[in-house]
Amino acid sequence: MNINTFYQMKREKRKISMVTAYDYWSARLINMSDINCILVGDSLAMVMHGHKTTIQATPSMMATHIEMVAKGAPDKFIIGDMPFLSFRKGREYALDTVQQLIQAGAHAVKLEEVTGHEEIIEHIINSGVPVMGHLGLTPQSIHQLGGYKVQAKDAEAQKILFNKAKTLHKLGCFSLVLECVPSDIADCITKELPIPVIGIGAGANVDGQVLVLHDMLGLNNTFSPKFIRQYLNGEDLIINACNQFDQDCKNMSFPGPKESY
Repeated sequence: MNINTFYQMKREKRKISMVTAYDYWSARLINMSDINCILVGDSLAMVMHGHKTTIQATPSMMATHIEMVAKGAPDKFIIGDMPFLSFRKGREYALDTVQQLIQAGAHAVKLEEVTGHEEIIEHIINSGVPVMGHLGLTPQSIHQLGGYKVQAKDAEAQKILFNKAKTLHKLGCFSLVLECVPSDIADCITKELPIPVIGIGAGANVDGQVLVLHDMLGLNNTFSPKFIRQYLNGEDLIINACNQFDQDCKNMSFPGPKESY
């Protein structure tokens, strides 16, 4: 898959599937699946490093995880998140960050929001790097947004969102993520833009869907926002497997003759 495939899938009305991956083993499994593309999201700061927000992600942290994913999923299109403030410190810092992510194995980068860094987005694209936009709930702005909640609920906010989406297209972004916005405005933006719109909590009428792999696999049952569908109760399965191993060790049924030299 490449950016031309994104456009082709939109034209042919074929849905795009995207999940996050942060390490070699999960990327390897996704590489054997039908999933179209992988996002190495700055959510790794929370999922893998235990932070409360994505703000603690750094360029070097992102590059390290992208490198792991690229090794595990050589056949997938990989998008790497530009971390907090990395595209607000001027052109040189932004391009240094882009260089780290692309050289680590990403095929494209994703940036949150657009206002105030239009020139940076355009410069990254003109430097030969595909850019995916991200609007709606933008976790790097969580303190400004006042929490994790649905965005663009009134007419004025939806008009602003619509105009931002059109700006990202004009700047040259090859696709757009819409997070936690009402499905009707997501539908309007999807119909208006010639580039694919990938939703997370944005309804069914977008061009594709993205979920955090750990959420999809049910690996944290204390986190269950409305937009998530769990395809596996992974938390219980893993805990039960660990408990079974513990029991087998203690009752000396493991290792048995099969596992012994």
